[in-house]
Amino acid sequence: MLPVAVDAMGGDLAPQPNLDGAHAAALAGTPVVLVGPEGLEGLTSGGSTLGLIHASEVIGMLDDPAQGVRRKKDSTLVRAAEAVRDGKASAMISAGNTGATMAAALLRMGRISGVKRPAIATPIPVPGTTPTVLLDAGANAEVQPEWLVQFALMGAVYARRRFGIENPRVGLLSIGEEPGKGDTLRKAAHPLLAAAPGLNFIGNVEGRDVMSDDVDVCVTDGFTGNVVLKTLEGGMQAVIGALLEAFAQPDYKEHADALMPALLPLYETLNPDTYGGAVLLGVDGVCIIAHGSSSARAIENGINVARDLVEHDMVTEIREAIAAAAPAD
Repeated sequence: MLPVAVDAMGGDLAPQPNLDGAHAAALAGTPVVLVGPEGLEGLTSGGSTLGLIHASEVIGMLDDPAQGVRRKKDSTLVRAAEAVRDGKASAMISAGNTGATMAAALLRMGRISGVKRPAIATPIPVPGTTPTVLLDAGANAEVQPEWLVQFALMGAVYARRRFGIENPRVGLLSIGEEPGKGDTLRKAAHPLLAAAPGLNFIGNVEGRDVMSDDVDVCVTDGFTGNVVLKTLEGGMQAVIGALLEAFAQPDYKEHADALMPALLPLYETLNPDTYGGAVLLGVDGVCIIAHGSSSARAIENGINVARDLVEHDMVTEIREAIAAAAPAD
């Protein structure tokens, strides 16, 4: 397959984690090309040398996303998206400015025909089972009911292709399980989701269900989804921090040593680096949005996720799902 284009300069700690993750993925068999300034292609890791798509500019974390994409046409993000568009890369990944990553993908790759708005799909870890796919996790602060149906269709395809869930259960995030609960958006979206062809819609779900085995795809607007995502991230970090602080106490060292083997798999499940990042669904290509503080392991995993989604031809399946659900003329 074509290489995955890695924005070498995106992220809080760039470029080193991006380079290390790219080299690790390449050594494991995934074709990779860096996007960045001259000289990066000469940096090796473990004996590997990667190709380079030259880009002389960087869209920073504080830059306005849309203006950055329009003004910095030779930026790493723009060149990565163009590589996918032009058939030089199969997918792109960036840990840089999230808004600019979305803008670059949308403006350069374009939308899948019929998609009203792209959405960010983020895996939420669920101990003991597959993650819950939460979308939209921040691309669209305000949405229309019809968009939530498309989010559900795209999220179901992603859950099927990413996590092997044959018939994903789709829930609408609300403040109660009953169909009449929620605001105007939720009340309008519920019957549309229930009538959507090929969608395994299970009705309303609540915030407590997101990290449970009761739902596979959780659909909401980008404002609510981002609040849920950041709340869960903060909560998990607080719990893990408190546990590590307790384990560090001399009086509990023996107990901590005994418990650690049992807790390590849980830590692995809750660690965001395990999942490699979110995916922007609805654009005409695979675009992985990694966390700004991504480690080399997160970048490597994100590259591997991109490879898997390309190999499963997720974009084509989303295109077919959107077309099948479109109203007849």
